[in-house]
Amino acid sequence: MIRLKSEQEIKLLKQGGKILAEVLEVVKKNVKPGITTRELDKIAEDLILTKGGQPSFKNYGDKNNPYPATLCTSLNEEIVHGVPRDYILKEGDILGLDIGMRYPKDSGLYTDMAVTVPVGSISASAKNLIKVTKKALDVWLKNIKAGEDLYQLSKKVQDYIESNGYSVIRDLVGHGVGHAVHEDPQIPNYYIPGATLILKEGMVLALEPMVSSGDFRIKTMPDGWTAVTIDGSLTAHFEHSVVVTKRGCDVLTK
Repeated sequence: MIRLKSEQEIKLLKQGGKILAEVLEVVKKNVKPGITTRELDKIAEDLILTKGGQPSFKNYGDKNNPYPATLCTSLNEEIVHGVPRDYILKEGDILGLDIGMRYPKDSGLYTDMAVTVPVGSISASAKNLIKVTKKALDVWLKNIKAGEDLYQLSKKVQDYIESNGYSVIRDLVGHGVGHAVHEDPQIPNYYIPGATLILKEGMVLALEPMVSSGDFRIKTMPDGWTAVTIDGSLTAHFEHSVVVTKRGCDVLTK
């Protein structure tokens, strides 16, 4: 069931999304050779709690193996859900930072966002992958509005990514967000023949292209969370939470 958000709920989502963007900006500024992904996670969690929010990823999922951190830190071939650890970032890495928050912490609503950033100097091919993935998110943002068919927009995103020589991850998709970390609808970055969903004003969606420089197939590592490309190819991921409007969309996480 897709739940449309009220004006008051959208106002609260904008407040939370702005705070979340500020938190992620601080984390990004700390990405450099020599820091560990666990240290980045602590920075993110401390900021969220200080600002009156609650990390939405921490303890999410199966109670027998809940996600153990505030931040997802996905390195190189890790496409999403990379668990922070004592890995020391090195020159040439690229790092996906995915973060979610409930705001206010006790009775609030959820927003979600992600970026992929370089660690020091990176290769030209890695720079291009990041650029194309970020522009794929822009394809979503520039085309989405009430009355559009979600799956036709998915096709535009897929066409853009593949025209640049990259692959669209199939097993992971965007999603609705707001009252929960994940809500309906699922939002693929690729076309599903015969599928249709007309967007409505008040839908709140997490749009997140996930792109591989090689094979689109993925596997999950033994930690039960970290998703990597099956061929070890480099990946990138960007995400914004948005509210659908008559004329387009408002980005909540900025």
